[in-house]
Amino acid sequence: MLYPLPAVMVSCQKPEEKPNIITVAWTGTICSSPAMVSISVRPERYSYHIIKETGEFVINLTTEKLAYATDYCGVRSGKDVDKFKEMHLTPGRCEGVNAPLIEESPVNIGCRVKQVLELGSHHMFIADVVSVEVDGAYMDQKGKFDLNRAGLMVYSHGEYFGLGKKLGTFGYSVRRKK
Repeated sequence: MLYPLPAVMVSCQKPEEKPNIITVAWTGTICSSPAMVSISVRPERYSYHIIKETGEFVINLTTEKLAYATDYCGVRSGKDVDKFKEMHLTPGRCEGVNAPLIEESPVNIGCRVKQVLELGSHHMFIADVVSVEVDGAYMDQKGKFDLNRAGLMVYSHGEYFGLGKKLGTFGYSVRRKK
C-alpha cells in the first residue's frame, strides 16, 4: 500500500543479443553514499535472467510521453518481441555498463548489481550506481537540472498518473519567515 511508485523502464542486454526493457514499479534509492538503488523482479520474467547473468542494468525514468511504451514493456515479453523496435525507442551507450540506456528518457541510471536478495515472489537486485545521464533539454539557464519539467509519471494500483503540482520544498516547514 505504499503508492504511488515510480514507473521506470529497466533496460538490459546479454552480449551479442538484442537489448530488452522491463517495466518496474518496485524500485528506489536505498543509499546515498555510496549511491545505491534497488529493483525487484519476478524470477520468471525474461529480463530477470539477463540482469542476473550480466550483473548490469539501466533504470530509465519515464514521462507522460513514454506512458504507452512503459505499459507495453511491462506486458510484453522480450522473448517474443523487440521492445526497442516496437516502441520506436533508441538504445544508447550508458557510461560504465554494457546495458543500453533509452535515449528518450530524461534520466538514465547505470547500475551494477552488488547483491540479489531472494525474497519470495520477487527477487531484489541491490546495485551500485555507476553513472547518471541526464537530457540537457531539462537544464535551466543557470545549469541546474529541472526534472520537474520532464512530465514524470507514477504508478498507483494499476493506473499511471502524471505528477501534480509542487506543494513545498525540502525544509519549508521549519524555515524562518522573513
